[in-house]
Amino acid sequence: MLKKVLLTGCTGFVGRSVLTRLCRDGEAVVACSRTEMLKAPSAVEYMQVADLDSNTDWTLVLSGIAAVIHCAARVHVMNDTSSDPLTEFRQINVDGTLNLARQAAAAGVRRFIFISSIKVSGEGTVLGAPYHADAQPAPVDPYGISKMEAEQGLRILATETTMEVVIIRPVLVYGPGVKANFLSMMRWLHKSVPLPFGAIDNRRSLVALDNLVDLIVTCIDHPAAANQTFLVSDGEDLSTTELLRRMGAALGKSARLLPVPSRLLEVGAATLGKQALAQRLCGSLQVDINKTRELLNWTPPLGVDEALRKAAKHFLEQQSK
Repeated sequence: MLKKVLLTGCTGFVGRSVLTRLCRDGEAVVACSRTEMLKAPSAVEYMQVADLDSNTDWTLVLSGIAAVIHCAARVHVMNDTSSDPLTEFRQINVDGTLNLARQAAAAGVRRFIFISSIKVSGEGTVLGAPYHADAQPAPVDPYGISKMEAEQGLRILATETTMEVVIIRPVLVYGPGVKANFLSMMRWLHKSVPLPFGAIDNRRSLVALDNLVDLIVTCIDHPAAANQTFLVSDGEDLSTTELLRRMGAALGKSARLLPVPSRLLEVGAATLGKQALAQRLCGSLQVDINKTRELLNWTPPLGVDEALRKAAKHFLEQQSK
């Protein structure tokens, strides 16, 4: 391992778990976030950063840093109400990222790990035709475009400096404390709500939080990771129907799934203006992680069922409070 790591976005869903793992591994960490970290581990140097944009001065933070793990971002949100979302995404995800990376290279940082998004690859795949790490990007929404532009800028920087860049594009991340649609799914299952998702024959790649964190930590100093782009998943693709059944089992519930044809669900969602949600429920999004496995000799340490049980355990503990 390297001697000192800078972690941005340390209070976020992924960043918190990366910080926990680095501390467990005995790494020296400087952790940064825009929101105050109320209980920073004693071994961690914590610095609150007011903004992440082209004007942020990282000089003090980068002193003595050997590797940067950049988790901070303006994240994708459903139903964004901004009048110019692409400009807002670019300010943080492109300008803020490249500003930090340029200063990191100037400070002698050896490796910069950028947590990107599968949205750079696109919004969905044909069943059985997964995305590959080195295929042509095809982002659709402003968030995906901003992440792609940040990747492009980082690759250029890697050719102009001695700093190595590693890009990781996760699929949907789940685990203890997960929010949004995955949390809603657990709530429905916990309440035994009948769901019309019993006949969906799609395939979606997911990644457990622990698996993503393990890959990030692997990339800190693995020689073969330098200047590479990696896709990451659990290595097992599930249909929405199968995911609900297995999540229900993790919660100790029998999923009540009605066999409504996918086409009817899609038509109903379109009528309600919920096409994006229907695409996530009925469409496929698969990734091929063979490059990640072979180049890094990496295997997801957690199986899907074990990962679902960890998410379910945390959810049930929260419900009992």
